[in-house]
Amino acid sequence: MTDLTEVLDLSDTTAPAATTIPDPGDAPDAPRRQVRGFTARQRFDLVGGGVAGMALAFLLFGWFAPLSGVIGWVVVAFACFLGLYMLLASLDSDAQDVFDRLASALFSSAGVALFGSLVFIVTYALTRGVEALAHPNFFVQTMEFAGPLDPLTVGGIAHAIVGTLIQISIALAITIPLGIGTAVFLNEVGGRFARFVRTVADAMTALPSIVAGLFVYAALIQAVTHERSGFAAGVAITVMMLPIVIRSADVVLRLVPANLREASYALGSSRVRTVWHVVLPTARSGLVTAVILGTARGIGETSPVLLTSGITAAMNTNPFAGPMVSLPLQVFDFVRSPEPTVVARGFGTAAVLLMLVLTLFLVARALGGRAPGDLSARQRRAARAASERDEQRFAMRRRAGSPGRATASQTPSAEVSS
Repeated sequence: MTDLTEVLDLSDTTAPAATTIPDPGDAPDAPRRQVRGFTARQRFDLVGGGVAGMALAFLLFGWFAPLSGVIGWVVVAFACFLGLYMLLASLDSDAQDVFDRLASALFSSAGVALFGSLVFIVTYALTRGVEALAHPNFFVQTMEFAGPLDPLTVGGIAHAIVGTLIQISIALAITIPLGIGTAVFLNEVGGRFARFVRTVADAMTALPSIVAGLFVYAALIQAVTHERSGFAAGVAITVMMLPIVIRSADVVLRLVPANLREASYALGSSRVRTVWHVVLPTARSGLVTAVILGTARGIGETSPVLLTSGITAAMNTNPFAGPMVSLPLQVFDFVRSPEPTVVARGFGTAAVLLMLVLTLFLVARALGGRAPGDLSARQRRAARAASERDEQRFAMRRRAGSPGRATASQTPSAEVSS
């Protein structure tokens, strides 16, 4: 009879080789790549590349090449800086590190260029319009009794400020429920029609503003009202704001965790109550940001209101009758004049519009920078007070229910003793 050990060949009991984990201390010391910050050598390469790039640009423009112009000098100096910076970085770094530092330089330069452009635009508008902004009448008077030859102490843009506020209020009254409702439909309902609506919203984001003005002019003014008005301008602004609000709100609602919806459905809540009490409160800050960004887009539009609102120098608070001017349209009307005082009023109006748009963006940044679960100090105090009230209410219920529970607990013992 053959031994079972021979059949299964179990006599070889050699154990497999144990897996060894290398000790980090045994590995050779490799230079660690620094993701953030700059070393002294990297600062030297950066400063040296910048100085050498400017010097080479001066040589090219002044001695070796027939080049001229400030913008051309900046472009050539920046190109020379990039080349020399890569050359200096390659002396003590590998290829991957060189490309990382080049990408960092490009992105940092792009940020500086954008910020510099913003500062230049705001500073230029404030500098050119400071003559008009220095007079208080510029904010409280209208141009009804002011002519192009009158000094800056006469006339103002109060009618344009009021017209802008009325038109943007009409646009918000239409855009907020329609835009957020569409975003909720895209996320909570879905389907083929939702994909079609999302495609249309994406296409409308690239719609030229003059086309929106022509659409409202043909569909509303020519067919219904037969006159330019603030309401028509508000509808035209709505056409420009609506795709921005829809797409921004759509992205925000997609970020709401799915487990919150599942927990609400598991507790027996309907879809409407889940959206109203779970989804929208969670995405509240992002939705406010979407609305403010759309408002900042619509408040600076000129082409739609140029065809729909009309130009007037008097105050008009009725959006359904007569022309109503806005700040962008007032800037367009002022800067066309050859008179220096009127041009100064135009730049002062542009400065007011810029300050209004920048304020909206700062508000959007402040409201949208907080995560859904991150509460402000006031909200934390309110939540703490609500928790204390709940604790007191539960304690009162326990004190009120303790005699009943004691009586109920004594009843079985009484029956047993009897």
